[in-house]
Amino acid sequence: MRFSEEFLHFVWQFRLYDQQQCQTIDGKPLQILHCGFPNKHAGPDFTTAKIIIDGTTWVGQVEVHLKSSDWHGHQHQQDMAYDNVILHVVWEHDSEVKRSDGTVLPTLALKDKIASSLFDNYQNLITSANSFPCENQINTVDNFVIGNFLSRVLVERMEDKCAEVFERLAQLNGNWDETFYHFVAKNFGFKVNALPMQVLAQSLPQNLFAKHKDQSLQIEALIFGQAGFLGQRFDEEYPNLLKAEYAFLSKKYGLNPIDVSLWKFLRMRPQNFPTLRLAQFAALIVKSNHLFSKVLEVKNVKEIHLLFDSLPIHPFWQTHYHFNKLADKVATQLGKSSIDNLLINTVALFLFAYGKYTGQANFQTRAFYLLESIQPEQNNVISSYFDAGVTAQNAFQTQALLQLRKKYCDMKRCLHCGIGLKLLKNDGLNS
Repeated sequence: MRFSEEFLHFVWQFRLYDQQQCQTIDGKPLQILHCGFPNKHAGPDFTTAKIIIDGTTWVGQVEVHLKSSDWHGHQHQQDMAYDNVILHVVWEHDSEVKRSDGTVLPTLALKDKIASSLFDNYQNLITSANSFPCENQINTVDNFVIGNFLSRVLVERMEDKCAEVFERLAQLNGNWDETFYHFVAKNFGFKVNALPMQVLAQSLPQNLFAKHKDQSLQIEALIFGQAGFLGQRFDEEYPNLLKAEYAFLSKKYGLNPIDVSLWKFLRMRPQNFPTLRLAQFAALIVKSNHLFSKVLEVKNVKEIHLLFDSLPIHPFWQTHYHFNKLADKVATQLGKSSIDNLLINTVALFLFAYGKYTGQANFQTRAFYLLESIQPEQNNVISSYFDAGVTAQNAFQTQALLQLRKKYCDMKRCLHCGIGLKLLKNDGLNS
């Protein structure tokens, strides 16, 4: 059998080995009262273990290796932190090991104590060619176990994404409203145009909009002009008004437009053209400048939805997807899926991040309630879990499934996954 030390850690921690007539290599009877706690820091693998060897009770650390000789290979005999190891757990004993004071270290070899079926199941998981390792087995796991682990990984996902929020917050001198504005702008780019939307927000501070509150034409001019779309000739009145306003405002504030070539139109549905997204973004700013402050104030989930609904978009966009190009009637408002996307990836994230940053857990709870109020997302990753028998009732659970795939399934981290552990533990206990 070939496997990793990680697998042996798993077997030891959950006692998935034959515990009958357990004894050390030199034949002394061994009883495991407590296997110890996994040590995530430097030093022995398990701390505060409790065992009885030949009638004597010992409390201390446990070190796990594939072979006894790995103790010397890792130079543990020269590290005093390993002097309080009370048991050496190995797959195969190939060398006597002594502590730094010369005393022989008691050793337990598990080579003949682990069921082959447990190892085979582990190998089948980590070498699986399915969409995810336990695709053919996950439907046997209790929904309660799956739900509990999904709740945990959802928190992991939010905390992972908080890192980017806190980094930008520091760059913006702790200004939450401005940071939120940057992330909303990025989200309006909907992946394809996320980068130019970020660049636009960085080049156009939100405080400029506050100076033109209730002046929608000037706000629209700032956004379209700074985005680089007003440098051409126009035949219609509205874009010419925008162009004239931007010419004045850009001189007043010393603005230089970003490169219009950054924006992507190719192979996109007209409804997702950046020009229409910018019109919606401008209307959102007109409707709710300093939006994050309003998000914090609103406690009702329906009211949060309303912040992104019924935007005051200029009538020009009812017949245009682009300047100088007429179109049939255009649906200008953000669709439900677009609003849900904003609520999931920006609003819920910022409620969680703000709660974590300020130590106010009620905002984190609000983030979870918001995700629970949104219908489950649909994409290929989530569909693969649905097809395997995992059901998701809301965006809370689908966001967790995305994290599960990215951080556990794709990386074959079955021994760190609550679902994988359940499958393997059941196999080990039933063997």
